[in-house]
Parts: sequence; structure tokens; C-alpha cells
Amino acid sequence: MDTKTVFIAEDEPLAREVLRDAIYAHQGLRLVGEAGDGATALEQIDRIRPDVVFMDIQMPEMTGLEVLRRLRCTPDIVFTTAYDQYAVTAFELNAIDYLLKPFTRARFDAAVARLLESPAPPRAIVDAALAQAVQRAPGRLERILVRDRGRIFPLSLNEIEYLKADSKYTAIAARGQTFLVRIGISELEVQLDPARFIRVHRSALVNLDFVDSMRADEQSQLVIQMRDGTVLTASREASKVLREMAI
Repeated sequence: MDTKTVFIAEDEPLAREVLRDAIYAHQGLRLVGEAGDGATALEQIDRIRPDVVFMDIQMPEMTGLEVLRRLRCTPDIVFTTAYDQYAVTAFELNAIDYLLKPFTRARFDAAVARLLESPAPPRAIVDAALAQAVQRAPGRLERILVRDRGRIFPLSLNEIEYLKADSKYTAIAARGQTFLVRIGISELEVQLDPARFIRVHRSALVNLDFVDSMRADEQSQLVIQMRDGTVLTASREASKVLREMAI
């Protein structure tokens, strides 16, 4: 069996770990690089020129779709996405495979089998798939369906106070309690209003409507006091953004 070189472009550490383990376990694949943001992925993929890229669509700095548009090389692409809008596009055009997160090892193996057995699609077909995927990009969320004690109910974004990354889940603070949803915080972030929900560090987003006050600590990083008493420290970059938002 010929071995294909593989690159992972994925900003969620847990998702990268899952892909890494699956690639290591497959004798037909050899991992040659990883990136956690779009700009790094673009630079690394053009330099390494892998045979296959597992590409997340929503990444910091540059989306996976934009990375694909700018690439000078043409690797086989497997989307790793939480949004079935993209998956439907790829499936309909039979041009690009996809892994809808969270995915099973069996689904990963099926995608790899297709890659190993099928010739790469022409670039024009790939470009057409990308164009349609962009048109179907998810818009802003108005509510999130959450589970609690056997019930599923809609939670308005107006009720969400802050969100924290929690292993493979995101913990949502609202209504005086915490709800866990099985989706990464970065994938939620792109569907939230950036004027209201601010990424204060890698693992937390706050709704400014629920911030009581902010003050600088000894390192000039802002310490955020939420109305429920929770205290979060903003990164240096986020502190700069918050200061610039102040009138």
C-alpha cells in the first residue's frame, strides 16, 4: 500500500488529538504536520505539500475555505466540520469528503478508504464546491438547544453570561447554572455577535452585558468581574481589545 502524507489544520486541541490518533493507527497514512490557525496552515501546506489535508473550516485568522482558495498546491481535502451545511455541499458534488464532528473511527476509516481508492477531483470541481460552501456558511445564532435533567430546551443568547471550554464540551453559564454542549468553543464563537461576546482568553468568552466591572492587575491584564461573582483574567491581547472598546 502506498503511504499518503497527511497534514492536520484544526484549531481545537482535542479534535487535533483525535485526528492524530486515527492517522497514526492507519498504515496507509503518515502525519507530516499540523497547524492550529488558518494562516499557519496556508504557509505550512504550501511548503510541505502533503497528499491529504484534514481541514477544519472555522479557524482563527483565516477560515479553512480561504486557505483552500489561496493554496498553490492541490492536496486531497477532507473537511472536519461541525456544520452539516458544508458537509451537504461536499457530498452533493462528490468532490470533497467530510467528517462531521464528532465523528467515529469507522467514519474516519471510510473517508480514508475513499481517498486511497479514488483519484483526486479536478481543481475546478473543488472550487465550485468551495463557492457553494461559502454561500451556505452558518449565520449568527439566536439560541442554543441545551440538555438538562432529561429535557432539551432553547437557551436564548441573551441569557448566556459566559462560555468556557471544558475538554470536548463547552460549558455555558446561564440562568444561575451551567449547561454542557458537545461543540468546541471556537465553533460557537464564529456564530456569536462579536460586539457582545468577547474571547477574553483561549478558553473563555464573555457576554459584555453580564460584566460587572474590569480592572487592571499588576501585569496590566484586565481582571473581569462577572455579575454572578465569577472572575476571569483577560489575555494581554484581549485586554488591549477591551481597552480599545472603552469610550
